[in-house]
Amino acid sequence: MTSHDSHAASGRPDITLVNLNMLLIRYLDSIERELHVTLGPLYLVAALEKAGFVVDFRDFQLSEAAEPLVPQSLADFCRDPAPVVGLSCMANLLPFTLLAAKEIKQRYPDRTIVLGGVGPKSVERAILERFPWVDVVAHGEGEVSAPLLLAALRSGRPLDDVPGVFFRRDGGVVENAPPPRIEDLESLGRPALEHIDYGRYAGHNVITSRGCPYECTFCSVAPVWGRKPHFRTAAGIVAEMKELHERFGVSLFLFQDEFFVSSKERVHEFCTELEKAAIPVRWKAFARINLCDREVMQHMADAGCVEIRFGIESGSNRILKMTNKGFSIEDATRVVSEAVLIFPRVDTFFIWGFPFETMEDFHQTVFQMIGFRLIGARILPSLLCLLPQTDIYREYKDKAKLTFYPGLLPEYMLTGHEICDDGHLRTSPKHEFIFDFIRQHPDLFPGFFHIDLESNILPKFEILRKHGFYASRASEVSEQDSCGAHSPRLDEEQVLGALTRARDEDR
Repeated sequence: MTSHDSHAASGRPDITLVNLNMLLIRYLDSIERELHVTLGPLYLVAALEKAGFVVDFRDFQLSEAAEPLVPQSLADFCRDPAPVVGLSCMANLLPFTLLAAKEIKQRYPDRTIVLGGVGPKSVERAILERFPWVDVVAHGEGEVSAPLLLAALRSGRPLDDVPGVFFRRDGGVVENAPPPRIEDLESLGRPALEHIDYGRYAGHNVITSRGCPYECTFCSVAPVWGRKPHFRTAAGIVAEMKELHERFGVSLFLFQDEFFVSSKERVHEFCTELEKAAIPVRWKAFARINLCDREVMQHMADAGCVEIRFGIESGSNRILKMTNKGFSIEDATRVVSEAVLIFPRVDTFFIWGFPFETMEDFHQTVFQMIGFRLIGARILPSLLCLLPQTDIYREYKDKAKLTFYPGLLPEYMLTGHEICDDGHLRTSPKHEFIFDFIRQHPDLFPGFFHIDLESNILPKFEILRKHGFYASRASEVSEQDSCGAHSPRLDEEQVLGALTRARDEDR
């Protein structure tokens, strides 16, 4: 009997699965963190348990360490782990996760370290080539491949027949193709919420789809799913919302997936189903300009949608065309102008710092941001993030110089080691090690780097600061404007006030 066999037979966990999908922001005098239910790992837990494995799930968001984001703290959090340790992270914490994995391996050399989540996307092979303490890197939908991986590790079989993994063999790295996409998302069942204390979390998400078919050149999400979407049923989504409302009292949901508004028909079907259920809940969702009109948005609002989020990205039609957005700024202006009359909150996301964005393009974007701000939309600017799977990075990686500048990072790449100070970032000596590690591996962590820092990035940043789009701390971020990834919850009084004003205006 192998150690894996004896572990399972004794009722001890087969895998310790650790969630590192988290956002922590440091200001001069405070730390801001908001706990969000992490559905991806919990769906994986459910699939593993359905296959008969025992899972020890740990959410690093709940770490009580005085200094959580150092490798020793994560290793302490993973004390006495199962034979397999799975670490799930996003790109912003990939450097930290790799360094922490080394600490875990040093303490528990007999454990198998598996790295997963979207963080390692497109750099899986390089990770295994450089960091011997990582044993396996997973890719694709884990609900299919993870049970097969654990079964192979338990029995000591080779991993050749396990889909969706990178592993070492004979001194090289082997890549197994990802498993076929899961088309029937309802077959996944519910995420394993019994593994968490649901009441401790402030953000409550529901997944309605996986994947997006659009080919936006800056997007790092659509490539993860092969640019092919699959959808849940309206009945299934509403049933989950009802269950969460009745079990945990959830009254506000965020549909985190970026392709919620995939068609007018699908939106109408969902809204009708939710209205029939008569659940007293509200919700927020992302939408696409080219798939929205007044009728769709009004039905969303009537069915309880209190916040709609649009990826506008640029005020320049030239940039919109070059990035394959699929609509014009005139389209965006029309839809957003209608949306602010319908919803209590409208978020508009913009990206700046494209390597092909001229100052004229940029000024058009700033003009559009100011215009949307004046009509009541909230503006969320984000510095371009050059993740390895994006078309822009692949196009420019060999013909442009990448520069690391710790005073300014893309919002989605904040690691929690930085201190936000008057719109700029600074580091303390105790965290310098993480940035040294990033500098040593620009091809693994390009999202932390810039193209043409002096001429392209810094001048544009100062213009944005001049117009009030970046603030020094959370308390100075207005209800209209906020920096990229920092998107506060919708305040209850604000929602009720906005709805009351809307009803009064209708009269």
